[in-house]
Amino acid sequence: MTPQPTPEPARTRRRYAPRMAPAKRREQLIDAALSVIVAQGYEGVSIEAIARVAGVTRPVVYDHFPNLGRLLQALIEREEAYAQAQLAEVVPSTPPEGDPPEQFAAGVRRFLDAVASRPDTWRIILLPPEGTPAIVREHVETNRAQVLERLTRFVAWAAERAALRPDLDIEICARAILRLSEEAGRMVLTDPERFSPDRYERFARTVIALIWGTADSQAP
Repeated sequence: MTPQPTPEPARTRRRYAPRMAPAKRREQLIDAALSVIVAQGYEGVSIEAIARVAGVTRPVVYDHFPNLGRLLQALIEREEAYAQAQLAEVVPSTPPEGDPPEQFAAGVRRFLDAVASRPDTWRIILLPPEGTPAIVREHVETNRAQVLERLTRFVAWAAERAALRPDLDIEICARAILRLSEEAGRMVLTDPERFSPDRYERFARTVIALIWGTADSQAP
């Protein structure tokens, strides 16, 4: 009996990522890089890790970014743009019209809602992981300085409009507001059930009522 040839095992065909428009693919890769940073810190970021999270091969990543540094730069610029757009609504460059206590309380709420709406963006700003590159820290500090400048103008406007004590140190007040707001954002990110935007808004309204002494600033 003539022996039958042993059939060759079926070859597993490589799974290729579905075609995607270049701009959409770039966004997907940036999203993947952000996910890696949030999960593993900057030390865990590599082209291989990003490709794996995005479900593509390494060459696909290199088709859009020549190296890891350029990909991370694109990530920083994108997240910075998102954060700046949100902060522009929280602290406008020109103090808004309206009642200062209400504007302040509403600003606190808008900021914390912004943090909750894009937690990964704000994690790399408010909770920078170990090994954060210097360029990221520089971007964060530059943006913080811009926000502080806007806050200082807002406090000066509020103090004049609401006839607060003339000896109020506007610069220290603005810095205190910034630090307290950043801490509130961190707590919303790390323990949202206990420290919710609602709770911080109520606290802000209570404090404002004590400072301004206006019944309108009381929480409902």
